[in-house]
Amino acid sequence: MQDLEYPTLPASPDRRAWFRRGGLFVAGLGAASALALPARSFAASSSSADDVQMLNVALGLEYQAIAAYQVGAESGLLQKPVLAVAVEFQSQHKAHAGILEATIHKLGGTPVMARKASEYGFPTDQLHNQADVLRFAAGLEKGAASAYLGTVPQFHERALAKAAASILGDETMHWAILLNALGENPVPAAFIA
Repeated sequence: MQDLEYPTLPASPDRRAWFRRGGLFVAGLGAASALALPARSFAASSSSADDVQMLNVALGLEYQAIAAYQVGAESGLLQKPVLAVAVEFQSQHKAHAGILEATIHKLGGTPVMARKASEYGFPTDQLHNQADVLRFAAGLEKGAASAYLGTVPQFHERALAKAAASILGDETMHWAILLNALGENPVPAAFIA
């Protein structure tokens, strides 16, 4: 991926377009939040069963990302270099899902099943151009990064916390690259919320 250039898209001065773009980002965040981790105390999980539950929520987020990137890839709205990056990100989400599935099995749990793309409620009717697709994906990536951030300190098994932190780093890089491709600040804050 070192040879790929991440295109910068021109900002639109149109006020309605600005609000629509923000709406797609929020839609992406909302979609990720719908699968976000259950409300819990800040105390670490107390059992492997708690760890399996958190891993299954993370697996659900990975399935959602895989489906979202498939929708983006099939939309016909992505330019060839951007499509290549989207497919690469999707393959990384597939790798995350694979390791999460294997870990859940190893802990004696049953992995959640992937849903069809249509079951996620993606705002496909609002995807009219490449920027819309990237903004939606950026919202999903930010939501996933926030979910992983909330999970890391809660794992009973510290090795799982380390693995979740590793995936968190990847999700954050995806988010930054997508923001950069949109011509936005790729690191808009000193902390992830």
